[in-house]
Amino acid sequence: MARGTEGAPRTGARAGVDLVVLVGALGFALAPLGPAFGLRALAPAVVGGLVLGTGAAALGAWRRWSALSVVAVVVVAYFVAGGLLVAPGTTEAGFVPTAGTLGALATGAATSWKQILTLQPPLGTTGTLLAAPFLLALVGAAAATATTLRVRTPARAALAALMPVAGLVGAIVLGTRQTVVPVVAGLSLTLVLLTWAAWRARMLRPRRVVALVALAGLAVAGGALGAPVVTGATERYVVRDVLVPPFDPRDYPSPLSAFRKYVKEDDATLLTVTGLPAGARVRLATLDQFDGVVWNVAGDGSAEGSGEFRRVGATIPTDVRGATSRIEIEVGALTGVWLPTVGQATAVTFADDAVAGDLRFNDATGGGVLTRGLTSGLAYTLDVVVPIVPDDATIGAAGAAPVILPALTGVPDAVDAKAADVARDAGTPVQVARSLQKALAETGYFSHGLVESGDYPSVSGHGADRVAALLGSDLMVGDGEQYASAMALMARQMGLPARVVLGFVPTDDQRTGDVVTVTAGDVEAWVEIAFTGYGWVPFDPTPPRTQTPQQDSSTTAADPQPQVVQPPPAPPEPVAAPNDDTEQPQAQDSKKPAVTESAWRQVAVVAAAASVPLAVVAGPLILVVALKARRRRRRRRDSDVVARVAGGWDELLDVALDLRTPAPPLATRGESARALADSFTGAAASGSRAASAVLTLAAEADATVFGPGLPSDAQAAAYWRRVEVTAAAMRGTVPWVRRFRSRVSLASLRHRRRERRLDARRPDRPSRVPPPRPSPRPTPSSSPQLVHQRDHQEGPTP
Repeated sequence: MARGTEGAPRTGARAGVDLVVLVGALGFALAPLGPAFGLRALAPAVVGGLVLGTGAAALGAWRRWSALSVVAVVVVAYFVAGGLLVAPGTTEAGFVPTAGTLGALATGAATSWKQILTLQPPLGTTGTLLAAPFLLALVGAAAATATTLRVRTPARAALAALMPVAGLVGAIVLGTRQTVVPVVAGLSLTLVLLTWAAWRARMLRPRRVVALVALAGLAVAGGALGAPVVTGATERYVVRDVLVPPFDPRDYPSPLSAFRKYVKEDDATLLTVTGLPAGARVRLATLDQFDGVVWNVAGDGSAEGSGEFRRVGATIPTDVRGATSRIEIEVGALTGVWLPTVGQATAVTFADDAVAGDLRFNDATGGGVLTRGLTSGLAYTLDVVVPIVPDDATIGAAGAAPVILPALTGVPDAVDAKAADVARDAGTPVQVARSLQKALAETGYFSHGLVESGDYPSVSGHGADRVAALLGSDLMVGDGEQYASAMALMARQMGLPARVVLGFVPTDDQRTGDVVTVTAGDVEAWVEIAFTGYGWVPFDPTPPRTQTPQQDSSTTAADPQPQVVQPPPAPPEPVAAPNDDTEQPQAQDSKKPAVTESAWRQVAVVAAAASVPLAVVAGPLILVVALKARRRRRRRRDSDVVARVAGGWDELLDVALDLRTPAPPLATRGESARALADSFTGAAASGSRAASAVLTLAAEADATVFGPGLPSDAQAAAYWRRVEVTAAAMRGTVPWVRRFRSRVSLASLRHRRRERRLDARRPDRPSRVPPPRPSPRPTPSSSPQLVHQRDHQEGPTP
């Protein structure tokens, strides 16, 4: 916009066409910001910026102002109208700017770009975050209008078409993974801007229009057909997903380690909660990572189920269903960084706006932290969804949810033994979970171990040694810290996604009207297990506080009496099944109209006729699926437990083969696992999970085949559950078309058939089916398990 390029302003209908095309294209280019802010919050700032920028530049062109004068008008428009469109909370009467408004807008112009990328969308109208889209619209409209109206050379004036393109780039960088019809949007924007630029440069010819349409059609066809081949399953690169949040929960000690600290401060008032629904729990921290010493909060993005702590906007998206409620919390004596929440929060509003910038929230676990720490008098409001807790009958046969959690380390052997013994008769996943919970809550005893309170001796802690002592003792004694840790470990070893939650469970006695006073004595730890279709369901493995080991304090030295441990309550009598005759359907009325029977007969004939072509088409596919299911069932039910585990590994190899990512032939399990991990790493969101799980399963299979002793049936069943979760993650790395194709692929069936033929032709080749073991300690040289995976190293077994 230098003076040397200025001439008579472009006016009339042609100028009107320029403004409509450029401003409309710029507004369309900023559409990718919609998912980041929400359309209702974004629209006023973008529309206002477009109108003000266009008006300022058009007025400057008409009045022949200098470029510096136009820039000054744009700056004034930003600060005057920014209060209404960007930061209305800092203005008087909603639109009159104040000194605070000017300071907030000045700061927002520099900091809102970074904040947008570090906050969890939708951002809404939080703070001055709308300053970025407002500036994109204001400056982009002013630059495009000034260029097309004031530049003298038509070819140079056509460069105004680059302004919407620049706005599109900025919107994509600040946007989310969710796109706004990318093919239609990109094609429309390209056609409109190219056509206008040719017309504005006075180079538009009919033959060029035809060529442009043909070129655009070719580009669209090539992109639609070639892009999937070039990019494959590569996910869209989004800047906000690459930025690493500054908060790392591993820098802080485990919240569960402070359990006994809360117990000792029994009567201290920690929180005052207003509006807490009846039966709702106050969540302090969700712990899903065990290292043999403590349970801790992962939340660093290393596992999908752990989520990560990030800054959030005015609203927090959630797919949890339940009753909504607004809860007000005032902090008392509670300290630390862990922010108490209830259910799944959808919004967190602090009484002091300066505190909001220190909030980090994990929408995967429902936990929050305040990096500056909690202080007495801190007040905030939660808009929450309190999920309905389903009972066992409602969950029914639902499987364990395919949630990937951090791997466990340092798990004591007592956990496997106890879990296998307790859940041996359980069938469905919820029955497994309930059997674990009842085994602890009904046969264990409660004690905080406080000497000053006269409690039965009970050591604090929840690491491997303490859990092993709890489960291995004839008398299980502990509190929520030990029982929650033990149940979560047992559930994870049984293949269930489980985590420990530390929080507070106030009683009705602490409720005065709508206000609940939460004290340190309300501290509790429980377990949450994820089921498909029902989310995280809580389980309470801690025995009732009245269920304590009895010590007769009335004995005297003259007549000493031994201490007697009360036996656990007798199990309830099994419910008798109803008589068969009570469940028989009643005889139908035989006096049915003949016309009804005829109509049903016609429907049956038509349905049978229509199913014939469907059966012809779907029959082969169903047969392939059935053969694979039969093969999988045989492997899983093999009489030899070792062969059962080895069959689980073979199942993963077959899945990889059907997905067209086969392991190298004649490779060991370790080599095959590394090859598969390289294939899946970076393939999709679930690629890294599949790669890690494959390596772990290969190592477990080798340890089972070549290690000492025989695995238990429960260990084999848990291995197969992990195999199924890993197979699902492997299929999740490819598009749905390839997933369906892998389900009906014959590749793995043919491969196994060729191997059987090869075994039949080579009598000296050892069988892949292991004979019964003569000794409980096999060695790699004596065990025939999957010798075909290493016979290229050792040669055939004589």
